[in-house]
Amino acid sequence: MVAKKSTFAIPDVWAGIECSFNRIGDSFSDQLVFSGHYERADDIDQFAELGIKALHYPILWELHQPQKESVIQWDWIAAQLQKIQSHSITPIIGLLHHGSGPAYTHLLDDDFATGLSSFAKKVATRFPELTHYKPINEPLTTARFSGLYGLWHPHAREDVIFAKILLNQLKAIVLSMEEIRKINPEAKLIQTEDLSKTYSTPLLQYQADFENHRRWLTYDILMGKLDRQHPLWSYFIGLGFSEKSLLFFQERPCIPDLLGVNHYVTSERFLDDDLSRYPTHMHGGNGRHAYVDVEAIRVNHPHKAGLKVLLEELRDRYPAIDIALTEVHLHCTREEQLRWLKHTWDTCVELNAQGANIKALTVWALLGAFGWNKLLTQPGGDYESGIFDLRSPSPRPTALAALVKALSNGCDFQHPVLKQKGWWEKESRFIHPLPHREKVFDFLPPTQPLLVIGKNGTLGRAFGLLCQQRGIKYRLLSRQELDICDMQSIEAVFKSYRPWAVVNAAGYARIDSAELEPQKCFNDNVTGVKNLTQACKMWGVKLLTFSSSMVFDGMKTSPYLESDLVSPLNTYGRSKVEAEKAVLEADCRALVIRTSLIFSPWDHLNFVGQIVTSLNRDEPLVCPKNVFISPTYLPDLVHTALDLLIDDEIGIWHLTNQGEVNWAEFASDIARRTGNDTTLINRLSPERMAWKAPRPYYSVLGSEKGIFLPPLTHALDRYFMEKAG
Repeated sequence: MVAKKSTFAIPDVWAGIECSFNRIGDSFSDQLVFSGHYERADDIDQFAELGIKALHYPILWELHQPQKESVIQWDWIAAQLQKIQSHSITPIIGLLHHGSGPAYTHLLDDDFATGLSSFAKKVATRFPELTHYKPINEPLTTARFSGLYGLWHPHAREDVIFAKILLNQLKAIVLSMEEIRKINPEAKLIQTEDLSKTYSTPLLQYQADFENHRRWLTYDILMGKLDRQHPLWSYFIGLGFSEKSLLFFQERPCIPDLLGVNHYVTSERFLDDDLSRYPTHMHGGNGRHAYVDVEAIRVNHPHKAGLKVLLEELRDRYPAIDIALTEVHLHCTREEQLRWLKHTWDTCVELNAQGANIKALTVWALLGAFGWNKLLTQPGGDYESGIFDLRSPSPRPTALAALVKALSNGCDFQHPVLKQKGWWEKESRFIHPLPHREKVFDFLPPTQPLLVIGKNGTLGRAFGLLCQQRGIKYRLLSRQELDICDMQSIEAVFKSYRPWAVVNAAGYARIDSAELEPQKCFNDNVTGVKNLTQACKMWGVKLLTFSSSMVFDGMKTSPYLESDLVSPLNTYGRSKVEAEKAVLEADCRALVIRTSLIFSPWDHLNFVGQIVTSLNRDEPLVCPKNVFISPTYLPDLVHTALDLLIDDEIGIWHLTNQGEVNWAEFASDIARRTGNDTTLINRLSPERMAWKAPRPYYSVLGSEKGIFLPPLTHALDRYFMEKAG
């Protein structure tokens, strides 16, 4: 995947960990608690293996001085900084990250600025060797979320409060850097802010103009550019701020040494006054006009937009100051995360080749982030993985880690999924199209496909559907197009398509019938897999194939792990054991996923669909009691399998939704969810079931490699919601 070094001017690669320590009401939440970073001793060593040159790292005010007069315990952070510097990585120190300070202060406190600067002095005194600081991350963004949108403390929705919060933070930055530079005159200010822009319909151009002046306030004010000629001078004066309070920044300018810009795919906004095209929950306004504020990327608007345009505007506005991208992250599927990082990197390299000086690109959220889908306002938000995935017992490097290593070494990185456009470049992104605009067509370059075998099966069709949704080029083949029991058929298909990976979603799956036709079961499940394994090894192609919980005998009373010994009770299970053995002994870096009892929103043949159909007809339903299983929701299984495939994981992995369930109780739960009569469920002992093949009474799968699928209850909620939709 790694090619020769580029000859273009390239930025350094920096990295950062999501470290927001924000306040909702009287409750504080710390992302580093959620990520477990405080408890792991080797995170820094893993970060260093990426080859990064600098690391955004927090010494947070709220954490280190929670009480006003408390004595700061420096031992832990001192050890962390020593480890960072031992790897020749420059730490970039943050003191507040979307925070409002400890409980004894807040963003509207008149003593907030002096309080932070006092803490900054303590940090610089204890660590005089530190040279790079970002005292407050994204002060304008924090002011908007806390003072205009009511999301974070103090939960206000007033311009005057927004403005005071912003000025308070900027004053704190000025005072903090003054204190730091008394100790280390060479200390540099890396000032971060969201790189955004607002577009609009003609009627709302005045509102877009205001927001586009506002987006520069962090830099303008720190540089002393908020004077009487500034477009927003009258805005602050009109809110009641004295000239003296504004002139403070002209008298004590604090010019950043580097402009750190954070840009997300939703950073650009579009204001639309045509409310009829949007659901009512999106309607808003400014008191003068009603409008919808929507992500600009979702609208086929006529304005020149995108990261390259915004970086050029930033460069032209502040030509004397270098730029670094200080957060590059996308909450999406793995291939889209790869595409966004590569897209951003290529944009920076292109601009540098044209004479710009973008010093660095920061891969953000090394450990992922928690709850940002709810803007940190509620518990229970999504975990979004980053360069590492925390759903494993220890941080697991994803495909992004390989990309970062390549970029850090000045090398190119190739993967077939990068040949496809990201969703932000496709016409399908336009969920709010403007009328009378020229259509944009997606022209995809030729690239190696993912071969999916099993065109007529539930699993194969699901891979085809989700590959289509995710923009992964694929070919879905039937047995007539590729017979895995025929080596010549496999070789012909490989030669024709030259795939980068193969998903074997075919095979014999009828457990009871296998007892009557064992030879056919073994041909499909063993001979076919052996052939695929041999071909994949010969052609250097990645293989993903599936196994089953039926490889176990059910003698355990706790979930089976990947390392547990197999001991199948039936022919089907024995065929899966033989297939696993063939794959693992071939040593071809294949991925084998064991799963169990798949249910899907896309067909009625799965066991959940059959239960619902029988109950809806008031037909009695026979279910075994005291048999424990691991139902698995097909969309969750396929999405995670694709991520692991792209991550180039190997060996045996267990993937089922979290939670074990008694089969009869599971049927009763489905009856209750669908409003059916639970007395229709006839609970029989396993011995009385009309099974030709013996089953394990306990076949629940757990994992020692990680928990990747959501809880079963959550999967069932989505199943019935998607079926209803």
